Amino acid sequence: MIFSRIRDLREDNDKKQQELARYLCIKPNTYSNYECGKINIPIDALIKLADFYGVSLDYLVGRDNVPNRKQP
Repeated sequence: MIFSRIRDLREDNDKKQQELARYLCIKPNTYSNYECGKINIPIDALIKLADFYGVSLDYLVGRDNVPNRKQP
């Protein structure tokens, strides 16, 4: 599965893949593979990325178009 939003968010925030790889404690090529959809992103990494960018998991994985929907 390709998560294009992780690339878009990274670029919008002027971050490098190496920075996000360090934040997630993974190798840079692993992070690159996440962005390209070559390997699946573990849920714990998705949660960390959502927290890092301040967006919902649904937005991050393309299930919602609103980055931060308020919970009822």
